[in-house]
Amino acid sequence: MYAIVETGGKQFKVTEGSTLYVEKLEAAIGDQVVLDRVFLVEKDQSITVGTPHVPGAKVQVTVLDHGKAKKIIVFKYKSKKNYRRKQGHRQPFTKVRVDAITL
Repeated sequence: MYAIVETGGKQFKVTEGSTLYVEKLEAAIGDQVVLDRVFLVEKDQSITVGTPHVPGAKVQVTVLDHGKAKKIIVFKYKSKKNYRRKQGHRQPFTKVRVDAITL
């Protein structure tokens, strides 16, 4: 059984028991969160596709950890104009475990 779910503007293919990193969620570690923006559910070789969402489908996840990704460098410059700007960025994320997919 798997599902395609959207969170944080991104889509993820999830299965029960899988762990994934999503955009930061406003929930404490150990909390259970329900993701209800489900686009597709596959159960027992039958596929249910939503238009755009599957009605009544939910994915329940548990928040395992919060953190920040590796630093990326944003460097802007214009050639021959002596314009240079260097900036770093670390994207926050939430590590979640998929507990149940319900249809």
